[in-house]
Amino acid sequence: MKIAIFCGSSSGNDLTFVKATKALGSYLANNGVDLIYGGGKVGLMGTIADSFLASGGKVYGVIPEYLKEREIAHQGLTELKVVADMHERKATMAQMADAFVALPGGAGTLEEIFEAWTWAQLGHHIKPCAFYNTNGFYNPLIEMIKKMSDAGFLKPQHCDMLIKTDNSAELLSLIKSYKAPDRKWK
Repeated sequence: MKIAIFCGSSSGNDLTFVKATKALGSYLANNGVDLIYGGGKVGLMGTIADSFLASGGKVYGVIPEYLKEREIAHQGLTELKVVADMHERKATMAQMADAFVALPGGAGTLEEIFEAWTWAQLGHHIKPCAFYNTNGFYNPLIEMIKKMSDAGFLKPQHCDMLIKTDNSAELLSLIKSYKAPDRKWK
């Protein structure tokens, strides 16, 4: 199984994020999961890659040429694919991955997981999407998603299809047992 992980190119200002990212990477690698990620060596991106590698896992990075040129690319990966731009990066990662997980991050992290989730709602794929909710990081966003559903802008099954946890074992179990709901437009 290959899981695409979206996360910050920064480590944040709380070491809890780094520790949880290391622990998750180690757990997933030790349970036969391969990592698909953005190919960077910085922030939580570098942390998750290093954690997988240190635990013997395979790590596949996908990075746009302009970020590689800025020397942000991780050089010790199982494989690093260099693509033209962010659009190609996301499409390549989506094709390679069996599931998508957002760790703490910024606007890019949200944009990536929201696109994967939107594609799932539309039936473009039937892969699970998850928020790894370290230290309650995504609680306000989860509340906003519920509010979108309560207000009639999001079907309840599309709200409920998101996996939300801060537990590595539960995350992997829920990904493995995931059943996609009906797509939005039949």
